[in-house]
Amino acid sequence: MKVKIVNKSAFDTPFYATERSAGMDIKANIEEPITLQPLQRAMVPTGLYIALPEGTEAQIRPRSGLAAKYGISVLNAPGTIDADYRGEVKVILVNLSNETFVINPGERIAQMVVAKYEKVQWDEVEVLDETERGEGGFGSTGRK
Repeated sequence: MKVKIVNKSAFDTPFYATERSAGMDIKANIEEPITLQPLQRAMVPTGLYIALPEGTEAQIRPRSGLAAKYGISVLNAPGTIDADYRGEVKVILVNLSNETFVINPGERIAQMVVAKYEKVQWDEVEVLDETERGEGGFGSTGRK
């Protein structure tokens, strides 16, 4: 799938790190470091502008290493970029740790996955079919 991109950042256009990677790393397009205090959030610019094909979205997801090692996550994970959005891609980062974290210019802050989706048409009914699970909600199937 071809996707149009305008890269106004000071860094390379995102790319897949390995042949089987699902996501591409997104970098912070900032001139000065940003310091995130515990529980603080920041909207970090990327300098990227994209035009996705109809029927696709770009999902902005946390990087596992930043999350596991430093408690840094994408606040609205996964963030969705719609096919009709033409503004700059920005990433809402949050520091969920007890330590200060510094985002440096060009640092890989998130990953982007482009995915197809289906549009639904609601079929309003009075009753839904029965299933084994039924109305069992969070945790109803146990831990194992």
